Amino acid sequence: MKIKLFLLSILFAQQIHAQSYQKIHSKAIVVDTHNDILMQAADRGMVFDQDLTGKTHSDLARWKKGGLDIQIFSVYCDGGLKNAYAYANREMDSLDAVVARNPDKIVKVANYAELLQAVKQHKIAAMFGVEGGHMIEDDLTKLEALYKRGARYLTLTHNVAPSWATSAADETTNPNLTHKGLTDFGKQVLQKMNELGMMIDVSHVGDQSFWDVIKITTKPIIASHSSVYTLVHSRRNLKDEQIKAIAKNGGVIQVNFHPGFIDSSFDRKEAVFFKAHKAESDSLLKTGMDEWYMMDKLYKKYAAEAESMRPPLSMLIDHIDYIAKLVGVDYVGLGSDFDGINLTPQQLDDVTTYPLITKALVERGYDKKDIYKILGGNILRVLKANEIK
Repeated sequence: MKIKLFLLSILFAQQIHAQSYQKIHSKAIVVDTHNDILMQAADRGMVFDQDLTGKTHSDLARWKKGGLDIQIFSVYCDGGLKNAYAYANREMDSLDAVVARNPDKIVKVANYAELLQAVKQHKIAAMFGVEGGHMIEDDLTKLEALYKRGARYLTLTHNVAPSWATSAADETTNPNLTHKGLTDFGKQVLQKMNELGMMIDVSHVGDQSFWDVIKITTKPIIASHSSVYTLVHSRRNLKDEQIKAIAKNGGVIQVNFHPGFIDSSFDRKEAVFFKAHKAESDSLLKTGMDEWYMMDKLYKKYAAEAESMRPPLSMLIDHIDYIAKLVGVDYVGLGSDFDGINLTPQQLDDVTTYPLITKALVERGYDKKDIYKILGGNILRVLKANEIK
C-alpha cells in the first residue's frame, strides 16, 4: 500500500510539473528571431501554409502547435549571388502570399503595438530579418525599401560579406583583406538603420566589425542567431567581452540551435560522417547541388548516423544559462535557425517542440518571469527601444 501511494505521489508531482511548464509556455509571448523557411520556399518551392512535416522544420500549423507568437523570417541568399536585392524581394513575396491566404492565422506587423495586437488576436505576428548586408547592394534607398516591406533587422554580414563590413569568416580566414571592420559607407548604413528604427544584427560579423558597431550605434543591438564562444570555439559564437558589451548596450543575444555552435564535439563528428560518404557528397556537388542541400540529403539518407550526432537539448540550455549567469537573464533569447540548419538538438525536431525549452528552463530553476523574458520579452524590449518615437 505504501509503495502504491508513493508511486501515485510521484505521478501527481509529474503531472503538476507538466502543467506548470505548459502553463508558463502558453502565457509567454514566444519569439524566434531567425527561421529560414523563406529560403526553402524560394529554392525548393515549399509552400508553408501546407503540411510540410518530414520535409521542413516549419509550417503555419506547426508554429501554432508549438505556441509560437512572433516569427522574424530570415531573408537570405549567398553573398556571391547576383541581383541579391531582387532575390530578397522574391523571398518576401512568398511570405506575403501566405499572409494573404491566411489573414485569420498570420499577419505582418510593422511595430510593437501591431505586434501586441496580433498576439491578442491569437495570430502569428510576422516580420523580416535580412541576413546579409550584400542584399542592399551598397544602396541606402534599398535598405529603406526593405524596411518599408517589413524588415526589422539587418544582419550586417553573412559569411561572404559586403564591401563595407568584414565577416567572421573574412577576419579569420582571409589574409588578403584590404580592411577590417566598417568602412565609411558601413558607418552610414548603421546610422540609417538607427534613424529608421531597424535593429542592427551582429551575428556573422567579424570582431572588428562588432566593436565598430558598439562604438557607433545609438540603439540596442541584437545577435539574431549566435551562441557562446567560451563553450564552443566557433567563429560564429560570441566571446565573453562581446556578450558583456551587448548587455551594456541594452541588446540581446538570441541563441542558435545549430549543433556546431552548441556542442564542441560536433564538428569532429560531422567530419567523420562526410569522410565516410565523400564519394557520394562529391558526386552530388558535381551535379551543381548547393552544399547545404547536399548535406541535408545525406543526413536524411543516413538518418541513424545523423541521429547519433545530435547533441542533447541540455547543451542548448547550457548556452542560455551561461549568458544569463554572465550578464543577467535580460539579455538572452531564442534564434533557432530552423530550416537553415540541417540537424537540430535532440528532442527539438521541429517548431512544435518549443515547449520543451520552457520545460528545460523550469528544470534549471528559472522562475516564470525570467522564462517570459527568455522566450520573448527581451527581444520585444529591444525591438521597442529601436522604434522611432
